[in-house]
Amino acid sequence: MALKAIVKCDPSVISGDSLVLRTRATTPGQPPKERVLYLADINAPRLGTSTRDDEPWAFEAREFLRSLAVGKEITFVTSHSLPPNDDVPRDIGSAEVGGVDLTSELLRNGWAKLKDSKREPTEEDLKKKELENEAKSANKGLWNPQGQPARTVHHSMPTDSQAFVNEWKGKALEGIVEQVRDGTTLRIRLFMPSGDHQIVNIALAGVKSPRVSSKPGESSEQWGEDAKFFTEYRLLQRFVRVHILSLPSLTAVPFQSSATFTPASATIFIGTVLHPVGNVAEFLVAAGLARVVDWHAGMLSSSGGMERLRAAERAAKEKKAFLYANAPPIVSKSNGLTSTGQARVFDATVVRIWSGDQISVLEKDTEKERRLQLSSTRGPKLSDPRQAFYAHEAREFLRKKLIGKHVKVSVDFIRPREGEFEERECCTVRYGGHNANIAEQLIEKGLAGVVRHKRDDEDRSPDYDKLMAAEQNALGEGRGIHSGKEIPPPKQPLNISETSSRANQFLNGFKRLGRIPAVVEFVAAGSRFKIYLPKDNQTLTLVLGGIRAPRTARNSSEKSEPYGTEAFEFATRRYMQRDVEFEVETTDKTGGFIGSLYINKTENVAITLIREGLATVHSYSADSLPWVKQLYDAEAEAKAAKRNIWADFDEEAEKALQAQAQATESEPLKTEYLDVIISDVRTRNGFSFSVQILNTEGIASLEKLMRDFSLHHQSPVVPPPSFVPKGGDLVSAKFSDGSWYRAKIRRASPIKKEAEVTFIDYGNQDTVPFANIRPLDPKFRSLPGQAHDARLSFVKLADLDSDYGNEAVDRFRALCEGRKLIANIDHKEGSLMHLRLIDPSDPATQDDPTTCINADLVREGLASVDRKGCKYLQSYPQMIQKLKDSVQIAKRERAGMFEFGDVEEDEL
Repeated sequence: MALKAIVKCDPSVISGDSLVLRTRATTPGQPPKERVLYLADINAPRLGTSTRDDEPWAFEAREFLRSLAVGKEITFVTSHSLPPNDDVPRDIGSAEVGGVDLTSELLRNGWAKLKDSKREPTEEDLKKKELENEAKSANKGLWNPQGQPARTVHHSMPTDSQAFVNEWKGKALEGIVEQVRDGTTLRIRLFMPSGDHQIVNIALAGVKSPRVSSKPGESSEQWGEDAKFFTEYRLLQRFVRVHILSLPSLTAVPFQSSATFTPASATIFIGTVLHPVGNVAEFLVAAGLARVVDWHAGMLSSSGGMERLRAAERAAKEKKAFLYANAPPIVSKSNGLTSTGQARVFDATVVRIWSGDQISVLEKDTEKERRLQLSSTRGPKLSDPRQAFYAHEAREFLRKKLIGKHVKVSVDFIRPREGEFEERECCTVRYGGHNANIAEQLIEKGLAGVVRHKRDDEDRSPDYDKLMAAEQNALGEGRGIHSGKEIPPPKQPLNISETSSRANQFLNGFKRLGRIPAVVEFVAAGSRFKIYLPKDNQTLTLVLGGIRAPRTARNSSEKSEPYGTEAFEFATRRYMQRDVEFEVETTDKTGGFIGSLYINKTENVAITLIREGLATVHSYSADSLPWVKQLYDAEAEAKAAKRNIWADFDEEAEKALQAQAQATESEPLKTEYLDVIISDVRTRNGFSFSVQILNTEGIASLEKLMRDFSLHHQSPVVPPPSFVPKGGDLVSAKFSDGSWYRAKIRRASPIKKEAEVTFIDYGNQDTVPFANIRPLDPKFRSLPGQAHDARLSFVKLADLDSDYGNEAVDRFRALCEGRKLIANIDHKEGSLMHLRLIDPSDPATQDDPTTCINADLVREGLASVDRKGCKYLQSYPQMIQKLKDSVQIAKRERAGMFEFGDVEEDEL
């Protein structure tokens, strides 16, 4: 039995003879129901699917009916009901739009055919037949003898998805929305310029609506049906303009552990769909029926799309619409203070680059150092071999851009302490005249990635969308870590200061080069720096010559000298990671280079430290420097201003002490003859030697100790598992003769597992593997070391690099080494003794008390008078005369250094 009804609804068209009707919503918050109406008595060509092609004229027939009905109110009458499909009622009947019968219009224009009927034709049937005959006679629609235009309809997604995106990215394509799967997923027929049709699935860029059920018995997410209806009502079977932007999963971002790779053939594209009224994605978000998808920001930010979506999101949150009903209120962040009482917005100077996403700055107003994390930014990991190269590049990029520069800092949020990670201020850092965001530049270079925040996580960079756009550009261009190239990690720099012998190999080369460009990699103390040479991939230790800065504690058990910490902090903040130049003069006994350091071409670091009152002039080494006057002037300035070290300086008291010291130094020491034996002669880092004093109880005690020491080491001594030798430790060490001796660690290398040691009872120095080093048993610690460092009084041997250097050392060994001698202590310089060595077997010593090996070496032309190093010489007039006579003899006989008569001897 036929039922009649008049219903207002919005239809969509399945084919040229079928409509989907949706009644007006009657219950608030619930989308209206759907039903399908098949027009009675006619057949239209069927549209194809992925398994079959379109029938001829199917698209044109559907388009004719679509243009008549879509978006308009219709009146329909059902004549027969069919079994429902997925709970959607299906009816056969007739329909009118604005009083126009759809069946008659289809027949009149040739877009449908009458079905064969077995019943007697009615008057209505005859009218329809007449309309069909008129269309045939006029060659309309299906009856066009020339057939439909040639076209291919691709119902499946393109096989090579990436190629399709590359070809059409950034270009507008016209299309018609064939299906709305959920609020943000559409199936669209694209009208390609070639005339073909391409059916594609499009996910709206930047937004995601709740899921709609696709299986019987499965429920949709809350508001999912509403979002689907919202989009259907506005777009279904409407003409749209489509911009394809990307595949659903871009090439994996190496910084994100959750990234996935895109298959060759994708099932969906990401793009924008524009109706003449606007972008439906923005309306969806504003209505509270879709959320913003952060990781699409890179596709939309450049066109302002993401900014509009954010504005729509804010509007939905303010209205608390649908998805945002429980959203927390939007709180604008203040420019005042953080929860810890520190400024949220401040000017600062960058003093250190920790990694590709962390820096330290010095706040301008408070002079306080703050360590900052770049907001929403994640740098490559140095610990990951695949990222190590880029981690180094990111750090270097920040160093060149920021170190020592003025920046503007905005604290965006505080990341709380979590596990091993300390609390960190996350900030936006801008620099330069254009207030450029350094994080954005870093990401655009492919040297950092963007953190994927959780939904509704407001703790993020205010420029988050710009950061995502920068990452998208880096991905598209294949820059940095997105290039796909696996570059090996940087090689470990060669430490040329590891040993004194290695340092000496480079000394002459550095002297010839003069000023050498480098980077301060680390500040060990106020006047001690670790320098990196990028060109040669080398590091060295540089000690500033001519000055002495207070020492800082090397561990918790030590105590820094006064102003040692201040000197260290000043040098760190001013010179750490800066581009510098350095010059080398000599090396020290540990492999460090002694020289000068310059920043900005003109600033001499030693002079600056002296002027700031954070170091003092070391006159012994400063007097030979070209800028010695500047050092003394700077020190005088610091004293006058009472800066740091000189805070309690009393000029009058200082003058009195100097006068007293000069008077004391002008007096010779009391004659003190000692029986000694030269226990070791060294030529590394210049000539030096050690002695043992024989006429003391110490030697007898040493003999007993060595007997016990030997017995102690006859049985294997296993070191504690955690034992690692370090500088300054007293240990037992095996010498090259296979015996164990007491020693002191001068320097240890955990990497090479070896240490440089000094054997404290004999003065020898050697490099010993960790395997041959043991902790010194407490019972062997009470006796002081029996070797004493010494030098020759009044004279210095020929320079080791000169023609007579080796001959001078050999002669000294022949005269002194291993022999019992008599020594007089003429001067003491700390623990270093200045000795006059006397051979007791020389008969001349009976008649002339000034006869000594020191003068003999001068007479043989193998040593010269050392007026500079022995300022006490004037206190020994008899020795002055003896040395003058020795010089005259050497010149007369053209001995040694005086062979060619061109040596200028120091004035006496």
